[in-house]
Amino acid sequence: MEVKFHKNFKKRFKKIPVKIQEQFYQRLEVFLTDKFDKTLNNHSVGKAFPDCKSINVSGDYRAIFQEQGDVAIFLTVGTHSELY
Repeated sequence: MEVKFHKNFKKRFKKIPVKIQEQFYQRLEVFLTDKFDKTLNNHSVGKAFPDCKSINVSGDYRAIFQEQGDVAIFLTVGTHSELY
């Protein structure tokens, strides 16, 4: 699976703590191996982000992505309260 990052994701990613950034890269490796691994809690977020899904980055941080064929486009990242 190919992964791309939306400009909004890149902008918000720079603002989150470095520890959370590192956790995102760890979770991304898991995602690329098995996008439905239970540690990711991959689930639909249709009400807040139509046609998108979310994975857990840490206890409170989530990454929102959209699948287009064999490409996952990460759209935004933030705390649960920031995103929903």
